[in-house]
Amino acid sequence: MPTDLPYAAEAESSLSPDELEVLRRQYYREIEQGHVTIQSKFNYGWGLIKSPSPELETEGVKLLQEIYSASPDHRRECTYYIAVGYYKLRNYAYARKFNNLLLSVEPGNMQAQSLSTLIENAVKRDGLVGIGMITGAVAVVGLIAGSVWKRSRR
Repeated sequence: MPTDLPYAAEAESSLSPDELEVLRRQYYREIEQGHVTIQSKFNYGWGLIKSPSPELETEGVKLLQEIYSASPDHRRECTYYIAVGYYKLRNYAYARKFNNLLLSVEPGNMQAQSLSTLIENAVKRDGLVGIGMITGAVAVVGLIAGSVWKRSRR
């Protein structure tokens, strides 16, 4: 889903498996050493969010939320990427929540403004798809009911 919004590129780009592996190795090396730096945890969480896998994206959101909760000094950096992660996971309510948190303190943040546009467009698009599916289901049920009713009258 390409966008004309240059600042929202983070929401639509992925890291290569090799790039993600570098971040993973660093993170797990620090776990083995008994101390994970916030920077390594952030980098790995960021990389996971930029993966094409929903499972990895979910893990990335989790890591960034851990930093967000434990380190108030790093909330600003985490907030945007948590919003991106939720956007990629199609959890638009949480994506909007975290993105709006960032916009409330940085209303001029171009990344967050662009992400807001992506979120709203996705909500509209998914809403239209949902309406189409419901309409189709109602039509099918109506056809079946009409057919059954017609047969019962014979």
